[in-house]
Amino acid sequence: MTVEECSKLACSKMRLLLPCAVLLAAVFHSTTTTSISSEGNKCVSRSFGHDSVVCECNSTYCDSVGSVSPPPPGHYISYLSSRDGSRLEPSQGSVRLNSTGAGGLRLTLLPYKKYQKIRGFGGALTDAAAMNILSLSAGAQDQLLRQYFSTEGIGYSVVRVPMASCDFSTRLYTYADTREDYNLDNFTLAPEDVNMKIPLLHRAQAMSPRPLSLLASAWSAPAWMKTNNALIGKGSLKGQPGGKEHKTWAQYYIRFLEEYSKYNLTFWGVTTGNEPTAGFVTNYSFQALGFTAEEQRDWVALDLGPALRASSFPHTHILLLDDNRLLLPYWAKVVLSDIHAGRYIHGVAVHWYMDSLVPAASTLAATHDLYPEYYLFGTEACAGWHPLDRGVKLGSWQRAEEYAHDILDDLNHYVTGWTDWNLALDQTGGPNWVKNFVDSPVIVDARRDIFYKQPTFYSMAHFSKFLWEGSQRVGVSPSGETELEFSAFIRPDSSVVLIILNRSSSAIQFEVWDQSVGYIPSTAPPHSLLTLAWYTQGLNH
Repeated sequence: MTVEECSKLACSKMRLLLPCAVLLAAVFHSTTTTSISSEGNKCVSRSFGHDSVVCECNSTYCDSVGSVSPPPPGHYISYLSSRDGSRLEPSQGSVRLNSTGAGGLRLTLLPYKKYQKIRGFGGALTDAAAMNILSLSAGAQDQLLRQYFSTEGIGYSVVRVPMASCDFSTRLYTYADTREDYNLDNFTLAPEDVNMKIPLLHRAQAMSPRPLSLLASAWSAPAWMKTNNALIGKGSLKGQPGGKEHKTWAQYYIRFLEEYSKYNLTFWGVTTGNEPTAGFVTNYSFQALGFTAEEQRDWVALDLGPALRASSFPHTHILLLDDNRLLLPYWAKVVLSDIHAGRYIHGVAVHWYMDSLVPAASTLAATHDLYPEYYLFGTEACAGWHPLDRGVKLGSWQRAEEYAHDILDDLNHYVTGWTDWNLALDQTGGPNWVKNFVDSPVIVDARRDIFYKQPTFYSMAHFSKFLWEGSQRVGVSPSGETELEFSAFIRPDSSVVLIILNRSSSAIQFEVWDQSVGYIPSTAPPHSLLTLAWYTQGLNH
């Protein structure tokens, strides 16, 4: 399979929204572990015939774990999500001074082995997501936004915003559809921006305890700038980098940032364009803009980089690639080995659709080893994109496990954050003008004025709620072979967060050894996601 065929496969599958990671953690069978009352509400579970359940929410009720604080010194807390129906169920226990054996498996924390720091987790506010959120009553809209962005929710801090239309729109448009408008005199935001996305971003920001990190990605340049004179299909920019189309396309980015800034919305970063390889696929079915690595390198060096540097947004980050990791490290080598392009770039954006084809070690870690000064960041993922496993599956735990596995794999290979696709979709997995429907962590039923939180929502939560920005990955060493997957972080408040995924059909007992604190005995139930947290500065913190 060629890179172009892989790209077409990945893109046509579509992306979904919430990380199918898995839920949270704490069903410990230790005598020192007890359930703790939560300030949050319990899940109202609904089964739709798949392997687990969804949690139903409406305008007046939704489950929530509430705000989470680290436990007092000498104790630990855990949150459990599982195929059996646990959803971020909290427990707590005392750290022990002596080992219990715990089934023979020990996970030893190695805090002196320090790796990358976390930037954040989040999802995309597409036209489709905005439409679904706004299809609910005002109370249910607020409830949904709180689940993602508030302190009682799961702590999303990143929002990806498409620049103009994408497949998850109901129509084809850009902000500069007037032909030959090289000065962008007629550039204007769409009603989808002004009436839907911008108001929702303001509401999300008002709920968030910290400034949201907004990330913009464009799917296609206006048709008149392109070789195929169309937003869809096989086509790239006319001319060459440094030419008038390429310079106008760079100024298009600046105009977008300027227009959003008029609404007091500032972007942390922009990508060089969504899935640039898609624009080389014949008869590609939705919006795309082809760039080779060499063309992207020269466009950044000659046009986008200088335009941003000279604008009112000189500190806005540029992330290259925004495509599947199978293109790494090749793509990074082409762009970042050029000093003229490399000085404008901050990070490498990756999608998850082809991850099973290429290992993280030979792509992500290899890129980090070559260019450690540039961060890696996951910008798109969804379940239900594969032709053999398409669309919405209400209650699929398998998809939550796929999310969690991929997030852990990425984090353990230097990725600094992970962004889901659509924040919310309807029960068909849309709307989507090209009908490549996918799944999302939140599924809306506007007719009943309710929404469902999928297992993937909780999979995301095990990471997004606990791994604050600035948390640093540290080493963890197992005492032997194990089916558990895990990653550990030290947060800015000096607490440790250890996230553990058990995709096996058996409960696995283990203990955690933190030399500065002691032993934490635990059990990972079958098909579960567990998050543990404790202070690491000793029993007398």
